[in-house]
Amino acid sequence: MTTGTMTDSRDGQTYKTVSIGAQTWMAENLNFKTDSSFCYNNEETNCTKYGRLYTWAAAVGRSESDCGYGNTCSLPSGNIQGVCPSGWHLPSKAEWETLFNAVGGRSTAGKVLKSTSGWYNNDDGTDAFSFLALPAGYRGYNGGFYSVGGCAYFWSSTEADSIFAYNMSLYNITGSAYLGNYNMVNGFSVRCLKD
Repeated sequence: MTTGTMTDSRDGQTYKTVSIGAQTWMAENLNFKTDSSFCYNNEETNCTKYGRLYTWAAAVGRSESDCGYGNTCSLPSGNIQGVCPSGWHLPSKAEWETLFNAVGGRSTAGKVLKSTSGWYNNDDGTDAFSFLALPAGYRGYNGGFYSVGGCAYFWSSTEADSIFAYNMSLYNITGSAYLGNYNMVNGFSVRCLKD
């Protein structure tokens, strides 16, 4: 495990990075402002703390009319840069699975990836791999904001169908990590992976 930093040349923000197994991840949530991205409760201080919450179309770097709810996106194969800086990409479902395997498996991945503070009921993680997953909550399809302190959702670049895309989720009540698919309209966090 090696830690470092990278700077996003688009806006000058610097992010911590961490190498886990053969992968190098951002160790903070992306906070690059785009269309269809939001701060929790529309408060800028939450973007500073938790990063922005992106619809799936914004995460993959497309318009809502191209890749939003009800539109089959049919992204090309290979790395999808999406909203990530140059040299980085939005992880695929398979790349999230690679991370789980590198940290000991899905059943304990939540515990070791979660931050050591901030989770409801002191259900904090050990942050054993310096991934620092914060309970950033999410923006629902109705525009409301939910579950800060209780969960973290991260988009993948993998589309399930014209309505759902795959994401990685962590919850305060369990030490497991999950891969599921959720409505593309939801606003979730983004972690970028080095090409």
